[in-house]
Amino acid sequence: MLKHSWGKTTQLQFLPKLFPINCYLVEEDDGLTLIDAGMPFAAKGIEEAIRATGKPLVRMLLTHAHDDHIGAVPYLKERHPEARVGISRRDESLLRGDLSLLPGEAQTPIKGSVPKKTPFQADFLFGDGDVIGSLRAIATPGHTPGHFAFYEPEGRVLIGGDAFQSKGGFAVSGTIKWKFPFPALATWHAATAIESAVRVRELDPAVLLVGHGPAVEQPADAIDRAVRKAEKSLKERKTG
Repeated sequence: MLKHSWGKTTQLQFLPKLFPINCYLVEEDDGLTLIDAGMPFAAKGIEEAIRATGKPLVRMLLTHAHDDHIGAVPYLKERHPEARVGISRRDESLLRGDLSLLPGEAQTPIKGSVPKKTPFQADFLFGDGDVIGSLRAIATPGHTPGHFAFYEPEGRVLIGGDAFQSKGGFAVSGTIKWKFPFPALATWHAATAIESAVRVRELDPAVLLVGHGPAVEQPADAIDRAVRKAEKSLKERKTG
């Protein structure tokens, strides 16, 4: 496991060369917030990182319900029963194995690996603009219908889950990078993901942290290029 920090946000990176999976610890006044929980094999590493801070784990926030972002939650919840688990109101149904689409959503099948039955119960649900600890929840649908990012305003750090990837090349969710195609192949709706990328760009974060790959500092230009590439790719798919 590798660690990198930006202010009060620390990235925990597992399998960095093969299949990087990132989780994030944010130091709050009341303890620690964990954002995403990787896969089950990461559980002990996350626990060690929590213990090393000497602070309690008070909450776990999930960007979305794919298996590679929720896997260590049961292990950590057992050891930190007071820690409250939160997921978006929309992706809570995916957590229960319900892949049905809502009226008004793009009627494209949800992709990626989600639980067939509920692996744990969420303690609370959040929506766009909710403030949780020091973090603001930002709706970034596209990778899944209820995908969220979290913005830490003090350091202008945006923890973006799979709204973007940086492994294999920086890209908006849904744009295939053949050196690491997995986030794109698990994306529900590419056009919606582009709209979410534009929203992130408008926040003008100083640091963009993603689910798979290294951090991107001062990401504005990279986001602009990735959005243009995503729009071009989407247009080619529609006309091809």
